[in-house]
Formats: sequence, structure tokens, C-alpha cells
Amino acid sequence: MTPKLAAGRLAAIAICLLLATPVTALSDDLQAAQQLLKQGQVDRALERVDQYLKNKPKDARGRFLRGILLTEQNKPQEAIKVFTDLTQDYPELPEPYNNLAVLHASQGHYDKARGALEMAIRTHPSYATAHENLGDIYAKMASQAYDKALQLDKANQGAQTKLNLIKDLFSNNQRPPKVAARSEPATKVASAPAPAPATAAAPVKPAAPVAAAPAATVASKEPAKAVPAKPAAMEPAAEPAKTTPATEESTVLKSVEGWAAAWSGNDVEGYLARYAPNFKTPDGESRKAWETERRARVAKPRKIEVKVEAPKVTIKDANTASVSFRQHYRSNSFQASVSKTLILIKSGNQWLIQQELVGG
Repeated sequence: MTPKLAAGRLAAIAICLLLATPVTALSDDLQAAQQLLKQGQVDRALERVDQYLKNKPKDARGRFLRGILLTEQNKPQEAIKVFTDLTQDYPELPEPYNNLAVLHASQGHYDKARGALEMAIRTHPSYATAHENLGDIYAKMASQAYDKALQLDKANQGAQTKLNLIKDLFSNNQRPPKVAARSEPATKVASAPAPAPATAAAPVKPAAPVAAAPAATVASKEPAKAVPAKPAAMEPAAEPAKTTPATEESTVLKSVEGWAAAWSGNDVEGYLARYAPNFKTPDGESRKAWETERRARVAKPRKIEVKVEAPKVTIKDANTASVSFRQHYRSNSFQASVSKTLILIKSGNQWLIQQELVGG
């Protein structure tokens, strides 16, 4: 009864690591790795990338290519770690979040995929690829819900009709794979030790798997039209407009909403990425001990819902803000409401939590 939305076909990870950078500016190892990948020699390409990263372990472009190669080798957990680390080191870039969503979806973890895509969109609201992928994820989750409704009530015509609509949406879509036809805007890496990674995850419609082209990686049993010869390169974003107090308050609030969304989605990595490196732990314990405890609590409950009620944003100075609100927490085993204040500091283009104050 479920429409053909095989997890591995929800999106493809397309790569174009040349960016807007001249080829001569790329290292010999990365150029060689790209050529090897185009020739289908993934293992040798990975060796060259690993060789490159020995000397430049923080290089974003090399790490990004490594994640692509691990995905090509069908090593999703290792690829997930690579892209997760990139989101932590470069939280202003949407592409690593999008690739995380692709990998989570391929494993059937649609809640995690949704959370990663929402982070990509919050980071860069005009990232069309992430918006389309998010629509596909919602369609998949809806089909599962309608299918469950029919299992419980086979006479439910409303659920059957809606399920059929979703099935038709994907089974009748005969358009070629939608790889981004133009450059996706992206944010610059703030004070980064390496250039920004290449455009990630140019996804396709679920019913149209990408062919085994050199610049794409996706599991599929069906042939499809080749990826366009010139996939989009990620171009530097235009200089941001001058911020005003109102826009800064909106940015701070979106950061808090992203924190709550990651918590609600059991997205441990996305949740922890919202905390500043100098976060003041509640009981003065080490950051490592605090993270271990938070990982267990965020990941363990089967369902978490965190709501931020009546938030009040105060901009203290150019790099410090606070948000006071009523926090409503609910899981399958516990619920509570508390007053909370988050102290946030600006890090590049992101507002990160430096301190949590409960009560008051």
C-alpha cells in the first residue's frame, strides 16, 4: 500500500568539487581524486584524499569529498560522521546538512532527515534543493501514516484516497532527474581554515533514480537519464545586507527554534551543535561529561516534543543576546514546563548557546 519511495532513491548526492575556484588552485591530490572518481576508481580516490587530509586535516573541501567517496563505497555511518563533523565546524553551510538528510533517508530515518533539512533551510532559506528534499520527506512520512491508518481500518476511504494521490504523484512523474540546473547560493565559511565544500546533494525526485554517472551517488536498480554535463557549482553568496535590531532578533529567535527542533527530532548532533565551545555547563562538569549525559537523554526517549512559548529576545550587544521563554517538554515517559533563559553569543553567522538558566 506504500508508494514507491525507496529510501535510497529519495535524493542523490551530486558532486562538483571545482566550485568557483580555478582548477589550478586545487591541490594535486584533490584533482587526482576527482579524476579517479570520474573513472570509477573510488578506492584509489579515497587513498588520495586521505593522503591530502594528513597534511590538511581541517580542509573542508577534502573532508567533503571524503564523505562523498564513503557514500559511494556504501559506508553510510562513516559518511554520516564526516558530514556531521562538517556541520559542527561549518554550521553556516547548508550542503553538509542536506547530505546528512540524504543518508538518514536512505536508512529510513525520516525524522532525522527532516531535522537535517530544516537545519539546512534555517542556515540558508533560499537553498532550493533542501526545500524539495523536505517535501519528499514529508510525502514519505505521510504515506506511512496513511498506510498505518488503512492497516487499522481497511474501510477508511479517506486514507485510501490520500495514499493513492501520493502514489500517483511519484509513480507518474516521468521527468528526468532534477539535478540543480543553476548554481545554488551558499554561505561563506566564516574564518575557516579551508575553502568551503562543494555543492552537495543535488537531489532528484523519488521516482527518478539517478544513473550511475561519475558525479552522482545513489542506490538504484532502475536506469535513468544521465546527470547534466554541468552540475551546479556552489558560488559564494552575495555580501549580506546590513543587519538591523529587528532582523538580528529574528536571527536569534530562529537559532533557538532550531535548537528546539533538533531536540524534538532526537537529532543529537544537531542539538549539540547549537552550543558554543565555551558553553557553561549547568553543574560545572566537564564539557565531555555534559555531552555524554545529553546524548543519552536526547536520543533515548522514543518521542520528544519541545515547545518554546512566548519568547522574548534581548540584544545585549553586537555579539551577545538572551532569550527568555516558557519551555514545554513532553516525552513518552515525562513532561514538564519551566521558565528558561538562554544566553547566546555570535559565532560567524550563527548564534550559539553559551549558558542555560532555569527558573526566574
